[in-house]
Amino acid sequence: MNTFKTTLLLVLLTVFLVFIGDHFGGRNGMVLAFVLSVAFNFGTYFFSDKLALAMYRAQPATREELPRVYNVVERLAAKQGLPMPKVYVIPSESPNAFATGRNPKHASVAVTHGILNLLDDEELEGVLAHELGHVKNRDILTSSIAATLAGAITMVARMGYFASLFGGYGGRDDRDRGGGGLTGLLMLILAPIAATLIQLAISRSREYEADATGAKETGNPYALARALQKLDNYSRRIPLQASPTTAHLFIVAPLLGSGGFANLFSTHPPIKDRIQRLIGRDLV
Repeated sequence: MNTFKTTLLLVLLTVFLVFIGDHFGGRNGMVLAFVLSVAFNFGTYFFSDKLALAMYRAQPATREELPRVYNVVERLAAKQGLPMPKVYVIPSESPNAFATGRNPKHASVAVTHGILNLLDDEELEGVLAHELGHVKNRDILTSSIAATLAGAITMVARMGYFASLFGGYGGRDDRDRGGGGLTGLLMLILAPIAATLIQLAISRSREYEADATGAKETGNPYALARALQKLDNYSRRIPLQASPTTAHLFIVAPLLGSGGFANLFSTHPPIKDRIQRLIGRDLV
């Protein structure tokens, strides 16, 4: 169900991008929107993993340096028929982890110093199984494409609106749009919000799926639930300085909201909801 929902939302984002291009530029706008989406997705496909690792100063780690991580990742990857991902360590005491890479053959798993100090072996196994779940489900590419499409929608809306202010409004049926300026302004405001909400819905859907995959592969949903609870508590005490463009990669959101309206714009479902899906109740 989560896979179907993700596919539907990605299609909706693509259609939305083409619609925005058509609104502001007719056929030429549609072509521009399509070319932009292809170009952005190409760049995302090949370079997003390298950019994410560099952004957080992740360093390659050897088996001797991180035996706990290597042993678990190697065992879980073999169990799922996945190539062994590269392992990185992030020099941060904020406990967190993420996986990245365009496909299983080019996957990397990164953990912070903080998560290694915080979790016991079972909990760490649950976290790494979650991250390998992202790799197995190809979520990194899916989330990156969603973020790219959302960014393209925002850019096309801005370009189209400002072009219309200077007489460059080339959308179809211009002669029938007496309120084109107002419509363009609404597009400028609402299109990025709608695109962002769709992108975030995709990200939250993939987190639930990775939780389920991780719990299934370890056979221990309680360990992952305990890990999520610990990570949520301690990441609030030691927040990770992260970019909004890569927040969706982490197992717990590095950019904290205060609940309520803030949760609407969160890349992750509430930890409480994730734990309830894992074990059917709250942790005591």
